[in-house]
Amino acid sequence: MKGDRVEIVIDAGDTSRTYEVAATRAGRRVEISNRRGGVVEVSEVTRSGTAVRTARFMSSRVLALVEHPADGADGGPDD
Repeated sequence: MKGDRVEIVIDAGDTSRTYEVAATRAGRRVEISNRRGGVVEVSEVTRSGTAVRTARFMSSRVLALVEHPADGADGGPDD
């Protein structure tokens, strides 16, 4: 679903930083997972499930994860 993206807000000590992981091509999606050792992993994944790009953050530093789904691709009751 082109248009899926996730914003990650990180505590960088005296300030905060924002990173973005987006699905760059049609058919790809962005997945979020919590890993062992307190790591949050955000990956751009193809239709077959292969990770194309991955960003990893320490969960103790993550302030917010904001998901932006593609328009009309959420599978809600309006579809």
